[in-house]
Amino acid sequence: MNETTGKTARRDQERNAATVRALLDRYGRTYAQEAGILLRNTPVPLYRLLVLSLLLSARIRADTAVAAARALFDAGLGDARRMAESTWQQRVDALGAGGYRRYDERTATQLGDGAELLLQRYRGDLRRLREESGVSERLQRFPGIGPTGADIFLREAQGVWPEFAPYIDRRARDGAERLGLPSSARALARLVPGEDLPRLAAGLVRAALDRKVAEEVRAAAEA
Repeated sequence: MNETTGKTARRDQERNAATVRALLDRYGRTYAQEAGILLRNTPVPLYRLLVLSLLLSARIRADTAVAAARALFDAGLGDARRMAESTWQQRVDALGAGGYRRYDERTATQLGDGAELLLQRYRGDLRRLREESGVSERLQRFPGIGPTGADIFLREAQGVWPEFAPYIDRRARDGAERLGLPSSARALARLVPGEDLPRLAAGLVRAALDRKVAEEVRAAAEA
């Protein structure tokens, strides 16, 4: 590496570091945090993350999905058994209270069926699913969880299921490209401590979803 190349590489590293700092400072909250989920490798937080992943994967604003998740949990539907025992109307009402009205009836059915599947197949504990092969595909067996929902779940869960880290899905890579950051998972993982990977991934997704977020972060990094 000659002197010019070395200086260019250092400038790129400094720019990337400044961009990541600005991103984490402004948009580094995970979606689980926004939904009030204190994520741990225990049954209830993992189930709540599954519910949130279902809601976020629909064609609806992320803040509406987060509000709907909070409304479900506030209504006492934060674990699989209570979700399975609730009535369809109770689930519809909770989703409506969170502003999740466009897909509320279908989603209420999916939540009930998914809770019953979790109880029957894994005794209400997603850690049992983690022990099996093909975790992404198995997540997609839950009603309403497709490839996007599985990506959301694993992107957020990588902090407590580290064997999936670095989990940078297509949407997060789109955000990295918009911010001028490397787009490979391993290159991005080198920019933050391991515990910050879920925060980085969430921030990148926000940059992908909203051009103004990317512009604000890039401006802050250059200031």
